Amino acid sequence: MAETAAASTVGPDELAALKRVALAGGLDDRAKLSCSSLAEQLDASAQTASRRLQRLDDAGLLDRDVLADGQRITVTDAGVARLRREYADYRRLFEADASLSLDGTVTSGMGEGKHYISLSGYMRQFRDRLGYEPFAGTLNVELTAESVRARAELEGLATEATPIDGWEDGDRTFGPATCYAARVESDAGTYEGAHVIVPERTHHDATQLELIAPVKLRDELALGDGDDLTVHLGDR
Repeated sequence: MAETAAASTVGPDELAALKRVALAGGLDDRAKLSCSSLAEQLDASAQTASRRLQRLDDAGLLDRDVLADGQRITVTDAGVARLRREYADYRRLFEADASLSLDGTVTSGMGEGKHYISLSGYMRQFRDRLGYEPFAGTLNVELTAESVRARAELEGLATEATPIDGWEDGDRTFGPATCYAARVESDAGTYEGAHVIVPERTHHDATQLELIAPVKLRDELALGDGDDLTVHLGDR
């Protein structure tokens, strides 16, 4: 998804302000924070602090109510996701075994996975880069609310990421994707060697994951719609 113009104005200075809002309680509730107190924490002027908050607001990373004696500010889900991406980067710097676990339930997809996975332009790359031909179809997982927020850390698992290039077939263009090595755990057992696939263009939003593997994961792990599972990434 392309960044909006407002989001592109958010840089390190704005992220520092977003972190201060979060530390003041903005993740769980509406933090009461004045521009002057924020400015003191940032070692900046009140006008500069106000501009940074406005940019964060315009980018949809926080929500605020301006009061006579200050502001009530909440970090939005998009803001939490941005902070989690920063967190993932720092984990990569300081933790050799940085990993991520996402919880969710199995759900039926729209049938598109079976078609696209089987296309020769993708299948050739799966064989060459993942080392297998995926089962024709994806396992769709509806993430819990906490895992939706944690999903932002996925981009930080660069060592587990395998790019799949876009390609053309006549007049049609097929978009790129990224595959992340994954271990899938359910009540019936564990499967090593799966991948989370994240297409650049998809009808799924951030609440869902798509998984591919050389086997049909529903059969391998005796999964049905509504069954719980956990997807582990970066810990293999």
